[in-house]
Amino acid sequence: MKPSIFKYEGHNYLIPFLLISSLFFMWGFAHGILEVLNPHFQESFHISKAMSALTQAAVYGAYFLMALPAGWIIQKWGYRKGVTTGLMLFGIGALMFIPGLLVNSFYYYVLSLFVIGCGLTCLETSANPYTTVLGHPDKAESRINLSQSLNGIGWIVGPLVGGQLLFTGVSIAVPYAIVGILVLVVAFIFSRVKLPDPRKTHEAETQETRKDIPINVVAFTFGILTLFLYVAAQTGVNSFFINYAVECIHIEKQKASMYLAFGGMGLFFAGRLIGGVLMNYIKPKYILMVCAMLTIFSTLVIVTCNGLVSLAAFFALYFGESIMFPTIFSLALRDAGTHTKIASSLLIMTIVGGAVAPILMGYIADTTGSMATSFIIPLLCYVVIAGYAATRRK
Repeated sequence: MKPSIFKYEGHNYLIPFLLISSLFFMWGFAHGILEVLNPHFQESFHISKAMSALTQAAVYGAYFLMALPAGWIIQKWGYRKGVTTGLMLFGIGALMFIPGLLVNSFYYYVLSLFVIGCGLTCLETSANPYTTVLGHPDKAESRINLSQSLNGIGWIVGPLVGGQLLFTGVSIAVPYAIVGILVLVVAFIFSRVKLPDPRKTHEAETQETRKDIPINVVAFTFGILTLFLYVAAQTGVNSFFINYAVECIHIEKQKASMYLAFGGMGLFFAGRLIGGVLMNYIKPKYILMVCAMLTIFSTLVIVTCNGLVSLAAFFALYFGESIMFPTIFSLALRDAGTHTKIASSLLIMTIVGGAVAPILMGYIADTTGSMATSFIIPLLCYVVIAGYAATRRK
């Protein structure tokens, strides 16, 4: 009999899985709307592409600084406290955009985004590993990909809402004020909901058989590097899709944000949903390898071509990226042995990669005058991801 995706040793985790999965939409939206801020700030504050990338640096840099404290919160008080802490910080950072209208400073908005990033770190440090233990261990990759499919919906709505509002003259504070209020309401709800802690159920029951499982240092370290490079690549692509679309495909910004939302992020969502189902039948490392090869080929087209061919390559790229983060995260977590809590925090820290690639790509674009050339950075990242998939053992 095949293991059940949501059941393990007499425990059914479907309801807590659905509750925690709803959070994936929220930070997907936060990251999605972030991608339209780059061109918006470039126009509003007359800054360079490299300078506008500080918006990504603030959010993803927060992951590096906040991941270990978030892990400590979860270790001491449990997953629910980690979730509510994250939601509170997320909501406060979003509401900071309201006084930002009076301050009217690019660096103030960067500070607000940093606070949001701290909240997102707590959410991801809690929710990502939590989904992997809510059922049979052999179905961990499938569960996290299904949860991350809701994250993909957030990535669709984020640039859609942001593009339609910001590129039509609506104040930047409006979407963030709405999100801030909604997030604080959800924080209150989660503070009243009791979430089961698998650490006190099946993990405790199997402690004697698991206590001698060591960490595979080499494989886990390679997983950390791979996840760092994936987030770097994904963030770089998202940050400059609109700039690329305007300069190389000759599409206006508002239309480009629509392509990003429905085309790119739509396929991103579909890929995660399809990948989550396929992993019940095909080993995750094989699916990861196929997706890595697709992203390599697509990025080569983006670097060397332009026009509609490049737009199609972007769509294929987003489809290939879809399963990468949750799959790499779960595979790397398997190599951590019984050290899953500290390993989860270390893996979340790799999201700081998103602070690096946009600045490098912005600098290349500013100095060479070619937005297409800057996509060599994500191309190199995808090559390493393919290497990780190829070297994974059973």
